[in-house]
Amino acid sequence: MNNILIIGAGKSTSVLIDHLLSKAGTEDLFLRIGDIELENAKNACGSKQHCEAFHLDVFSAESRENAVKSADIVISMLPARFHIEVAKACVKFKKNMVTASYISKEMKALDEEVKENGLIFMNEIGVDPGIDHMSAMQVIDRIRDKGGNLLLFESFTGGLVAPESDTNLWNYKFTWNPRNVVVAGQGGVAEFIQEGKYKYIPYHRLFRRTEFLHIEGYGKFEGYANRNSLDYMSIYGLEDVLTLYRGTIRRVGFSRAWNMFVQLGMTDDSFTMKDSENMSYRDFVNSFLPYSPTDTVELKLRHNLKIDQDDVMWEKLLELDLFNKDKKIGIKNATPAQALQKILMDKWSLAPDDKDMIVMYHKFGYELNGEKKQIDATMVHIGKDQTETAMAKTVGLPVAIATLKILKGEITTPGVQLPIKKEVYEPILKELEKHDIIFKEKETEYLGYNPFGEVGN
Repeated sequence: MNNILIIGAGKSTSVLIDHLLSKAGTEDLFLRIGDIELENAKNACGSKQHCEAFHLDVFSAESRENAVKSADIVISMLPARFHIEVAKACVKFKKNMVTASYISKEMKALDEEVKENGLIFMNEIGVDPGIDHMSAMQVIDRIRDKGGNLLLFESFTGGLVAPESDTNLWNYKFTWNPRNVVVAGQGGVAEFIQEGKYKYIPYHRLFRRTEFLHIEGYGKFEGYANRNSLDYMSIYGLEDVLTLYRGTIRRVGFSRAWNMFVQLGMTDDSFTMKDSENMSYRDFVNSFLPYSPTDTVELKLRHNLKIDQDDVMWEKLLELDLFNKDKKIGIKNATPAQALQKILMDKWSLAPDDKDMIVMYHKFGYELNGEKKQIDATMVHIGKDQTETAMAKTVGLPVAIATLKILKGEITTPGVQLPIKKEVYEPILKELEKHDIIFKEKETEYLGYNPFGEVGN
């Protein structure tokens, strides 16, 4: 019996657990699902066989270590900052570990010890990071194997609402952690390289410097820069590349509208607001505007943002019910970002029958035998409903598949790692295709860096 410990039973674990349980009989698996909220773990298990729910407090050394030492492999689906406590226990009891999160400095520091113990700590094996790494490296390695030289790599991913469930002016609903959406881009400067020139976008300009993309069958999108593009020069072995740009996909117009919140200060997470629990939505908006004995909150806001009453930006703000006098923030000592998140969740949460959509796009420019070429690769996957979302599927399936391949000895390279080696990405991408997570490639004329270019699907 292979005992798999899953720590954390949030929304992103549903497909992960279902996939592992579907293999439980043939692969001789037993799942133990631990969560600080026992009810979450019970709901994840349901009445299924080969599954046990239990209370697990990851901050209790006894609770954590008792759970880890009885497992054959550990999957941590906790918030990223909590993985390290699990990882230390996995080193202590010599257990392999899988997470979907970025490798932290603390996790990376365990690399030597993990290798000495012959352990595999597979990280960044969700959708982004995860599927983006694997699909990118598959094409990059193929180009290199032919003797090609990479000139350009651009990569964008977005968690969006599917066209049939797109029912608001923002063309957006929350399909993953709302907090991560509200604070996206903060805490640093977006750094990347374009045509050999290093470029920087500070947070206050981030949502006004967008790229345009067109994906066949799904229309026009925009992308704004991620913070860490330059890190991928060494990760992907692209030290000599002329253009390297990674970004987040949204529907056209979202970034311009979101920039209104940024300019007002509503996305700030660095201070708390007085009496926020009793603050109305209207009071929240007014707290960022100058005092006037005569002007309404609405007029002050339009004046401050320089938008007209017939501007679609104004319509987007009205749609969010921002000026409601009766609705309360209801959060004590809330930061502006937390208050804004509360307001947005009222309007942007998925309805039970809503479908979400993952969109991923890579562009590879390269030179082969003196000729410049380009490959565009796109992946679009639409979820089933509010529970079996595309986000849960594209995060959970790679985690589940990697876990099984480590258990079966098909992934063997030890260390703290991400899925950029062929032994990892080739079988996982092949398995994902069976679940309709498929990249479509198109060879096009090499355009170099082209912020207004179109891509085919």
